[in-house]
Amino acid sequence: MAILDDLSGFEFEDLIEDVFRNLGYENVRQAEKTADEGRDVLMEEVVDGTRRAIVVECKHTGTVGRPVVQKLHSAIATFDFDGPKRGMVVTTGRFTDPAQEYTNRLQQNDDPHPIELLDGEALREIADEIGLDLYNGRIEILCDETLRPHDPATDVDAPVKERFRDIENIEAADLPEPHSTVTFRPVVAVTADTNAVFETSVGVIHRINDRTQFVVHADRGHPKVADDDVATLVIENFHAAVTLDIGQLTEVFDDVEERRFGQTQTEYKEWAVDRLQDYHTTTVTYTGDNNVTYNKTCKPNLSDISVQSIEPVYLPEVRQTTELQEYSYPYEYYAAGPSRVTLEDGIHRCVHCETSGIDETYTYCPNCGAIACRSHIKTERVESEPVCTGCAVTERFALKPKYFYGEQNLETFREEYAEMPLHEKAMENPLLAGGSVVAALLLIIGLLVI
Repeated sequence: MAILDDLSGFEFEDLIEDVFRNLGYENVRQAEKTADEGRDVLMEEVVDGTRRAIVVECKHTGTVGRPVVQKLHSAIATFDFDGPKRGMVVTTGRFTDPAQEYTNRLQQNDDPHPIELLDGEALREIADEIGLDLYNGRIEILCDETLRPHDPATDVDAPVKERFRDIENIEAADLPEPHSTVTFRPVVAVTADTNAVFETSVGVIHRINDRTQFVVHADRGHPKVADDDVATLVIENFHAAVTLDIGQLTEVFDDVEERRFGQTQTEYKEWAVDRLQDYHTTTVTYTGDNNVTYNKTCKPNLSDISVQSIEPVYLPEVRQTTELQEYSYPYEYYAAGPSRVTLEDGIHRCVHCETSGIDETYTYCPNCGAIACRSHIKTERVESEPVCTGCAVTERFALKPKYFYGEQNLETFREEYAEMPLHEKAMENPLLAGGSVVAALLLIIGLLVI
């Protein structure tokens, strides 16, 4: 329970930044370090259409007295902001009676710079409400919201059946029930503003005024920007997120796993700021007053980048595996209700070669369960059904290979072939028969010419 007390001063200030950003305050950021190495938090709020600045003093101490509050009151008055301002003191401990009396008097006198006090107990209650865990040794993101792992309007197996529809020689309705697993992977949607101006003696040579929104795979210690299609899936379906109910989902999926975020919002924020700093860094060519051409690398400062929001949500990764005789066919995708981003499509892939993708024609072999491309699927001679080259028994008749489900079918055809008239045997290889006729005609024409 005492994890707040175990934090360093800087870790506490990082935590406060996370808390206020989650509470919906805008432009939350840490001020530059002062001489005593304190890092106050600055932020803004909109009340009745008016934007107001808030200066926050963070005190990682057992008690906070009146002098701290008075000092903050003076700092608010001199803070450069075009509009109303107020203050807040946040502590891991408690406030003395004189400190509380001073803030009460400011409020009673309608002071233009009122101050709010937030002690350790109140901070813990707020953190519980917004999903920041202060009790397990890490101030990590806790999230109970997820994109929908399946479309509630259809069966959970519907994506697999849809994927099998263009596989020839198999009906989606006849498929066995696939084994379904879902892993809830943490992601955060980041929105940040970058505003920077680069000047030289000739004036402004480059400006950055950009709002960036991107999605980050938030695996602990390994954040990674999501691909565009995944980012679109998350952003377009964020409004439709639902409460993650593991108990209910175990009735729908065979296996359910939830991955933890494992890091604080500040850690994700700092990573995002570093990435945006690199992203916006560019080299500009300009001509100086002396008509000499110069190259200047324009790299925004960390203070030029303001993270407006970091919104956590779980992204369901669904893997459904269908067993067909000797083969397993996985289909893996990120899900958001009826929308999906495919990660692996083992259905549209030939089991005998590297041919894959939905542009190829695939056929199911009922003899062994293989799904094969056109190069590895043949017609079974006795039953006129598809058979893959991997399981077919092959033998040549009339110099042409024939394919059979097994030795029994091969023996059946041998008996039929033995009883065929000569012209029917010849038709077992139409090309050979046609070539023989053409050769005979040429021979007759040659004899007549001679």
